[in-house]
Amino acid sequence: MMIFLLVAIVFMLQVKKNEARIVEAQSRIREIATRYTDLRGQLYKELSEEFRDDLPKWRASIKPDLSIRFEEPSVQFDTGAAIVKDGFKSTLNSFFPRYIKILRSPKYADAIEEVRIEGHTSSLWKNLAPEPAYYENMRLSQERARSVLMHVFGIQAIRDDETLRWILARVTANGLSSARRLVTPDGGEDLMGSQRVEFRVRTAAEDQLSRILGALGR
Repeated sequence: MMIFLLVAIVFMLQVKKNEARIVEAQSRIREIATRYTDLRGQLYKELSEEFRDDLPKWRASIKPDLSIRFEEPSVQFDTGAAIVKDGFKSTLNSFFPRYIKILRSPKYADAIEEVRIEGHTSSLWKNLAPEPAYYENMRLSQERARSVLMHVFGIQAIRDDETLRWILARVTANGLSSARRLVTPDGGEDLMGSQRVEFRVRTAAEDQLSRILGALGR
């Protein structure tokens, strides 16, 4: 009986401890989520204002999740190739220094964990079944993302030591093949829209939330 009582007491103490951890975590999550929402909203507004006049001619768009999508594949690369075309180089030369200037401003710089350059493709590859087509598109999307990264790193306007250090610590190139292809209103694949380059911001708040949720799961 005594052993049972001791076990029950230990169990209740553990439950109370876990409840306290959950309440504390919930409070922390709300705090981080509020800060992240505010920062994301401010950054979305500032980027939208900065590029408002350029987006139509670039065939680009800014999404509330802080992704900037360049949507005209024929301007960016030749079919099946990963060399950045001159028209897209011109767009990047105008876009990237202004983009980095905003991200590196004092109100955002410490909150930016990663700037992802993402290459995306459609699911098609001539004469190939879906699985080998996915592999070929993965290779192509990775090569395209890397080509864009190498080009923007070479833009003279961002070559001062401090800016370059910040960029080298955060900017990555990521090929996603057709894993995130776009769809048309009727649910079919948007073959042209899926072939795109995106710049996507990941904030430190997202990592903090992941760590808290991970700790709760243990």
